[in-house]
Amino acid sequence: MTGREQINPPDWMTSADTARLFGTLSDAGASVRFVGGCVRDAVLGRSAKDLDVATDAEPNRALEILGEQMIRAVPTGIEHGTVTAIPDARPFQITTLRRDVATDGRRATVEYTNDWVEDSRRRDFTFNALSADIDGMVYDYTDGITDLNEGRVRFIGKATDRITEDQLRILRFYRFQAHYGKTDPDPDAVAACSANLGSIQALSGERIWNEFSRTLIAPEPSQVFELMEKSGLLRLLLPVRKSVSRLTALAALETMVKLAPDPVRRLTALVQPDRSEASQIATRLRLSKEETRRFDDLSARCGETSAGMNDVALRRSLYTLGPERFRELVLLDWANQIVMEPARVTEATAAWKETWDKAASSTPPEFPLNGEDVKASGIEEGPDVGEILKDIEEWWVEQAFRPDREDCVDRLRVIVRRR
Repeated sequence: MTGREQINPPDWMTSADTARLFGTLSDAGASVRFVGGCVRDAVLGRSAKDLDVATDAEPNRALEILGEQMIRAVPTGIEHGTVTAIPDARPFQITTLRRDVATDGRRATVEYTNDWVEDSRRRDFTFNALSADIDGMVYDYTDGITDLNEGRVRFIGKATDRITEDQLRILRFYRFQAHYGKTDPDPDAVAACSANLGSIQALSGERIWNEFSRTLIAPEPSQVFELMEKSGLLRLLLPVRKSVSRLTALAALETMVKLAPDPVRRLTALVQPDRSEASQIATRLRLSKEETRRFDDLSARCGETSAGMNDVALRRSLYTLGPERFRELVLLDWANQIVMEPARVTEATAAWKETWDKAASSTPPEFPLNGEDVKASGIEEGPDVGEILKDIEEWWVEQAFRPDREDCVDRLRVIVRRR
């Protein structure tokens, strides 16, 4: 039975871009609606990041219609029925209505259809099968609105069938439970995920990290990660020591200091690995070069900050590590002490807060010399320039940054005279 619900259309649903795109396809006789996550979040009043659209026009026909009205369109996934349209500034991903002919656990062989109900039932969870027209009328063929409002993450049809179609749905279940769940996890879904854990091994690191990283940044991740740990999923994904308690503590501290969650920071709290383990995890999850660098650095430096650091040590760390990295380490070390020394939590809180407040309000000083100053003193360009500069900088840091430019130039002259 088809359910319908009228919502107040968000701005992106009534924008000029949307009106032009929908009008173009509709005028050509195509049926068109928003689908998936943007509709789900619109029902909840949340902002939407990606705008996914479905139509009964086949991909080549959609390209033809858009081209006739000079709307830029790119065949980004035309073999899967998807094109990307950019009427003005914002992109819309447009996919032709489909039905699955065969699946292998990773990819589906599909046929195009003009049946919205058939297309909705090939999706994963009930609230991801919602579609909406430009006026804010939401169409519901799977009772997804009820599940969404009640905070229930439920597979469409049999959970095992949906997972067999795509093993990634195991990770997606936990991700959506973390972000949308308000009730106890659906027992059928949990049982199906646990029974099919072995299929995770076939997934690429990129696909795993794409889902896992979004689970990590859930506002309150503790219950879902405890569930993942109990099921054996965490052990399969990260075969190293883990601490869900430390992740929970970090999430609470981030909320307290009003810092946005970050997946690499939270991954570090969850595993806090040694350097060799960090390298293995980064390789397994196919972290980007920047993510790998941060993960390695945070893993290696955990333990370098402390509650109530004196001003000299704090300034030195701020300068050496940079403000962002130092503040992350403060939170990680703080979270670790909460877990390792629970009896001292109350006693240490004020001291940790003092360290955080100083770190948050302090700006590292700028070293007053550069390589040009060294060369101007008579040193030829080469490795000696860097060595002398480093020597003076280390002295300047040891002096708690008190020497000004003139003092540093005087020290430079002394070093040059001695050479």
